[in-house]
Amino acid sequence: MAVTNDLVTDRRVLRHAAALREAGCKALLVGRNELNVWSQKTWRFYAEYNLRLFFCLLRTRCDIVWANDTDTLLACWLAARLKGKRLVMDSHEIFPEVPELVGRPRVKRVWERIERALMPRCDANITVCQSVADYYKRTLGIDMVVVRNMAGISSSASLTSPTSSTSPPSSTKTLLYQGAVNLGRGIDWAIDALGRLPQCRLVVAGVGDLVDQMQDYAASKPWNDRIFFFGRLAPKDLERLTLQADVGLVMLEDLGLNYRYSLPNRIGDFVAAGVPMVVSDLPEMAAVVRKYHVGEILAAPGADALADALEKVLSKPKEGYDFSAARADMDWNIEKQKLIAIVDTLNLKGKQ
Repeated sequence: MAVTNDLVTDRRVLRHAAALREAGCKALLVGRNELNVWSQKTWRFYAEYNLRLFFCLLRTRCDIVWANDTDTLLACWLAARLKGKRLVMDSHEIFPEVPELVGRPRVKRVWERIERALMPRCDANITVCQSVADYYKRTLGIDMVVVRNMAGISSSASLTSPTSSTSPPSSTKTLLYQGAVNLGRGIDWAIDALGRLPQCRLVVAGVGDLVDQMQDYAASKPWNDRIFFFGRLAPKDLERLTLQADVGLVMLEDLGLNYRYSLPNRIGDFVAAGVPMVVSDLPEMAAVVRKYHVGEILAAPGADALADALEKVLSKPKEGYDFSAARADMDWNIEKQKLIAIVDTLNLKGKQ
């Protein structure tokens, strides 16, 4: 199972690997650290990574090559075909539509051509939500199995602080953003919204391209003592921190189809932890809140709309939200059966 990022925090891939191991398969994960790629995230990074990944896969004994996202697909497809192995493509997003590529038409076309040439030739295609599956059905004519990014809070999690470095000082209400600190994630909205919410603090758990910029922006505010950047957390620490939160923040700007159709991991995390959410009015995430009444939807992009929505959520006790119906539907124990069924279909379950 190949990814271009750091495997430590890729909970979707870790969750998939664990489910397949439970079903009797062996799962080997290959990420950026394992391949020791030197280039930065430019075209050189992707070229070097795919070259290293290709040779790694050629040396690796396996029955299925599992590409996670389009940026691993070329190496995985070439290795699978040369070795005569099955290939599964797992699209976590619409990769050519990420905000970083929307203004770069030439680069975007390269990734679109890779998808158009290779995805219809994969032995199985899966993705994170129905909107993404519908997109690829329209554009490539392929049918994708939807395996949603659901999560479960483990029985070992507790409401106590995970570590001293990942627990804000005790005070009022905690607003939690977890995930990449990248373009269009609404973190600046949350920083500004705190100016209207003196009873709240903001916790940002994650790293990304804009983390330094957001830290500097937060430092410029008079309320900067209520803003905490915890960086990258281990899954168990993030789980415990999520249980402590009063409101979960899931904001995305509509910067392209990738964000528009996104169903982020943290939606499932907040449902599992019983944390009400404020989400952007985008199809997949807003549908969860509308269907199960587990938070508020932003009336418009920006800090003022976010502050309005947060005031509505905070006016109701956290315990007053009923997550039972959402948990029954958004259950990883159900979703993971789809992965096992794919392996069964390929007649490879249990092969060593």
